[in-house]
Amino acid sequence: MPATFHAIPIFRIFDETAPLYMQVSRDGLLLHLSEHHGDACPGSTAVVQTTGLEAYHREITAKGYRFMRPGIEVAPWNARVMEVIDPFGNRLRFNEPVETVRGASSG
Repeated sequence: MPATFHAIPIFRIFDETAPLYMQVSRDGLLLHLSEHHGDACPGSTAVVQTTGLEAYHREITAKGYRFMRPGIEVAPWNARVMEVIDPFGNRLRFNEPVETVRGASSG
């Protein structure tokens, strides 16, 4: 079996300076944003496996952005999840396994 690589999601966006193709990144997470027809469907979702979800939630909430105030929910698959939606309807679903949270607090 060939080596497994990380997938880089492509999200469809719209801009008046089209066509645009760019990368945004933070802490090892890479996302590609594209206006090119056929690269992706608007309204796509990507799941991001993460740790430190509570701290990231506080950071986002502290920005005071009135159109996006995500919460953290417990998902049926034994994880805490926070979903953010961009202005183009794309979703990033940050997923932190519950065991990771318990391990961090018990140590």
